[in-house]
Amino acid sequence: MSSIFRGKFALALKIVMLAGTTAILTLLTQSAFASGEIAIGAFLLIAVLALNFTYFTKFSIPLKFFIPGILFFIAFVIAPIIFTVIMSTFNYQTGNYISKEASIEQALILGVEPDTNQTTFDLVSGKDSSGNYAVLVSDIVNTRFFVSTEDAIRELDASTLTVNEYGVATTAPDFTVISDDELAINDAYSKIRYKYQDGYYIKIEGQGVGAVFRQTIAYDAASDTMKNIITGETYINNGRGNFALENNPEKVLAPGWRSPIWFENYTKLVTDSRARTPLIKVFIWTVVFASLTVLSTFALGLLLALALNRKMRGRRIYRSILILPYAMPSIMSILIWAGMFDSEFGAINNILNTNIAWFSSATFARAAVLLVNLWLGFPYFYLICSGSLQAIPSELLEAAAIDGANPRQVFRRITLPLLLQILSPLLIASFAFNFNNFNLIYLLTGGGPRDTLDGEIAGATDILISYTYQIAFGTGMNDFGLASAISVIIFLLIASISFYGLRKSKVMETFG
Repeated sequence: MSSIFRGKFALALKIVMLAGTTAILTLLTQSAFASGEIAIGAFLLIAVLALNFTYFTKFSIPLKFFIPGILFFIAFVIAPIIFTVIMSTFNYQTGNYISKEASIEQALILGVEPDTNQTTFDLVSGKDSSGNYAVLVSDIVNTRFFVSTEDAIRELDASTLTVNEYGVATTAPDFTVISDDELAINDAYSKIRYKYQDGYYIKIEGQGVGAVFRQTIAYDAASDTMKNIITGETYINNGRGNFALENNPEKVLAPGWRSPIWFENYTKLVTDSRARTPLIKVFIWTVVFASLTVLSTFALGLLLALALNRKMRGRRIYRSILILPYAMPSIMSILIWAGMFDSEFGAINNILNTNIAWFSSATFARAAVLLVNLWLGFPYFYLICSGSLQAIPSELLEAAAIDGANPRQVFRRITLPLLLQILSPLLIASFAFNFNNFNLIYLLTGGGPRDTLDGEIAGATDILISYTYQIAFGTGMNDFGLASAISVIIFLLIASISFYGLRKSKVMETFG
């Protein structure tokens, strides 16, 4: 059987697999470069070269096993970290999403105003005799008809036109009408500014309707400024991704663009009370939530493990029942608990004959979060405590009993210290996991309760990761730059906790 994977057959199989992989990655590389995604395209190109070099040469045998994992690690771990760090140094929020070039283009499109009378015309889209995009305009009020392109106007004699019952021209000499189907798939017609008069132009506002506008904003590339043509006001680049009025920095043109502000998002977390105060509250609750979760789940898991460590009838059945919450998908369990906590129809209020609004009170909401997490987490600690109890030498326990120690003393002086020594890395890992336990908070309480009418972003049960989500996606003002800064801080905290856990477990020393 092993001979199949050697010799010419193995070589042919390797060539086929690499050829297919290379073809797919090359296609993706071309698409990435064509879409302007230079970083993604460069990575895919490097991946193609690395795969072919690794598997078609004998440069390094171990690399043949590690290269797929290395590429995935770079793509899905290193790259997101780098991207998050970079975005944390940008003004990247609602109104500042796009590039500067796109921002200027949009500002010029929006920098228009209608004429005094807000004039509108009936029109038909088409092409003139030279093949240029054009509109056949019917000025019914003045009984005037003309064909307008981007550069010129051609007046028409009404006697040469086909006019419908509403007085709207539908055909004209040297004018080809465009069908509705073509208009639906080609938006080029609606983007053109058709010539009118005195600095005004006609813009298609809907099917068969055009309105008269004039440009009020102009961009000067030499000075990198925007100018209001009508009032003479000048908008300068404020260095934060907006063109701001020269004498009134608070007034800016929309939209802005992503602009580097370096460490301002980080300093805002310290200096701005609007960001600092909720962050401190959320951080304290995150630490309390993670700590209480670890203590409660470990205590209950250990208690059940001690109880079932003795011989009793039906012990296997009890053990199977206890691990059911762990075997059930957590998302389903959380949603079921959310329904049980419902203030009107929930099973918990019906059983207790109470009318508690669990998710409207900060205290009750936090209690509900801890209770549900206890239900989800104790089977894990039950399993690892059961295994750890089996690893404690029975001779130690017997020697302590012979020396006159009662069961409490044996547990306090021998069993518990040995368990903590064995399980401390897992306790640290559990703390790190619950520090970022987004699913529980988002699905159970949504981070609430919070006073949204007062603009409050942080809810009573929000932990750092759900608070970051609210900043990035949960409000009308989505601040990705600030959310990225908080994400970097969370990453550093979790990395430090994980590194401490690795040192505590001496895993790094083993591999060193």
